[in-house]
Amino acid sequence: MARARGMVEDLIRSRVAEHPDATWLKWQDEEVPWHQVLSLTQRAANGLLDLGVRPGDRVALMMSNCPEFIWIHLGILMIGAHSVPVNISQRGATLAHILADSDATTVICQADLRDAVLAVRHDLPALRHVVVHGGQVGGGVDWDVDRLLSGADREPDVELTEATGGVGMMYTSGTTGPPKGVVATRYDLNPLFAVLKASGVQPGETLYTGLPLFHANALLVSMLGSMFLDAKLALAPKFTASRFLDDCRRYEAVAFNTLGGMISILLKQPPRDSDRDHEVRTAVSAGCPPDRWQEFEQRFGLRIIEWFGMVDSPGILLNDVGKIGSMGRAGVSGVEFRVVGEDDASLPPGAVGELVFRHPKGRLTYYHKLPEATETAYRGGWFHSGDLAEMDADGFFYYRGRKKESMRRLGENISAWEIETVVNAHPAVLESAAHPVASELGEDEVKVCVVVRAGHELTPEALLDFCVGRMANYAVPRYVEFLDELPKTATERNQYAALRSRGVTPQTWDREQAGYRLQRV
Repeated sequence: MARARGMVEDLIRSRVAEHPDATWLKWQDEEVPWHQVLSLTQRAANGLLDLGVRPGDRVALMMSNCPEFIWIHLGILMIGAHSVPVNISQRGATLAHILADSDATTVICQADLRDAVLAVRHDLPALRHVVVHGGQVGGGVDWDVDRLLSGADREPDVELTEATGGVGMMYTSGTTGPPKGVVATRYDLNPLFAVLKASGVQPGETLYTGLPLFHANALLVSMLGSMFLDAKLALAPKFTASRFLDDCRRYEAVAFNTLGGMISILLKQPPRDSDRDHEVRTAVSAGCPPDRWQEFEQRFGLRIIEWFGMVDSPGILLNDVGKIGSMGRAGVSGVEFRVVGEDDASLPPGAVGELVFRHPKGRLTYYHKLPEATETAYRGGWFHSGDLAEMDADGFFYYRGRKKESMRRLGENISAWEIETVVNAHPAVLESAAHPVASELGEDEVKVCVVVRAGHELTPEALLDFCVGRMANYAVPRYVEFLDELPKTATERNQYAALRSRGVTPQTWDREQAGYRLQRV
C-alpha cells in the first residue's frame, strides 16, 4: 500500500527539488538548507517508527524552541501520527489532564521537564514511551532525542491511507474549564497563510519569531507559513525584549509576529538610536493595544498588520489597512463572520455580541472526547468563538473581551479553573475565585480571592510557594486577597463580576510590591 503524503511533506519535497541548498531555517549561528530539512525529518520519522510510534498515535511534544522540535513535529506528520504540542509551563493536574485526555502514547520532553512528566506518569494509562532531549536515559525515560534522530535517512516505509494535516491536536488554554483538545488534522491552513501573504514577505526573505512553537501562532503561521511563502524562518529560543531588534537585524528579518502584551513590553525598552536601523517592514500582530498602535509604528518605522484567528476552528479576520484597534475584516478564504446576540441572531453595527464564523467547507475541527461541546460550539452551522466583538458600518470587527471568565497575561489565556484547582488543593484553603484585573501592559494581571479554612493560617507567600510548580508560572497570581466569604449566586456559583468590580483593594497583597520573586520550575 502506498504511503499518503500530506500538504506539508509535499511542500518540503517541492522546495528540495527547486533549490536544495537554499537556506530555510536560521537558528543561532546555524543555517539549515532545504535538503537537510527533508533529511532530518525523514530521520525523525524513521526514529519514531523504530520507537514503536504508529499512524494515528498521539505524540506529545514538550520542548522549548529548537530545531529538534521542528524535525520531530514534521516526522510525526510524515508517518501519519498526530503531534500534540504542550505548553512547557504546564505542571501537575493540568499537565496530567492534557496528556491523559489526548491519549498520548509518547511524550518527548526537554531535560528540565523530565521530573514534571514522570510525576504524572501514573495517571497516563496510554503512555508507552518517554523521550528526553538533553538528558539521561533510564529511571522512566526510554530514549533520548539523539537516538530518535538517528533513524534512517529515507522515506519511511509505513502504510498510510490518509495523511496528517499541519498539526494533529492542540489544546486550548482552558478559558472555560479544563483545556480542550482540538483535533485539527483537517484544519485549513490557507486562511493563516493569507496573513503572511498580506504582510508582503517575499520568497527568500526572512520572517523572525521568538514565540513558542508549542503555540499555534509560531507553529502554523511562522513555521509552516514561511514554508508556504518559500521564505526563511529565523527562530529564537524565546521572546527577549532587550535582544528582539538586535535579532531582527542579525537575521535580516523583514517581518516578525507579536501577541498581546509584547507590543507594550517592546515599547518599555529604553529608546535607542538604532530603533529604526533594521529591515523589518511589518509586524504581524494579534492583540495590539489600540493606544500603543501608532506609537509602535512610529518608533520602530514599520507597519502593523492585525489579525484574529483561533486554533479551535479555521477562520481569519485581517486588518492590513491600518485601521487602528480593529481585528480586521472577513473574507479571507471565504470564511464568513458576524456578531450575534444570545438568540444567535445577527446584531447591527455598533452592538456588542459574540463573534461567530463559518468555513465554506463546514466543520474542520472537533473537541476530543467532547461531542456536546463540539455541537454547542458549532450550533447553527456557525463556530461560536466565545469572544465578544462589535462590527462597525464598514465591516471592521473590534475585540470586546471574553464571553466567559478568563484572563490573558503575557499572551497566554488563563482559565479561572486552572488557578482555582491548584489553590483549592492547599490544605488551608476552603475555596477560592480567580479573576483578572487591569495590567499596565494592556492585558490582565491575575488576582485570587481566598477563603481560609477555620482554624488554619495562611500567608500570601506560602500560598504562592504552593502554586509554583503546580501551575504555569504565567498563571501564578500577582494579587492575593483573603475574604471571609466569596460572593455567590443563588446556585452557589462564584460571582466573578462582583469580584472584578472590587478590583485591587487596600487589603489586596501585591507580590511585586512585596518583592516576592517566583522560583523557576
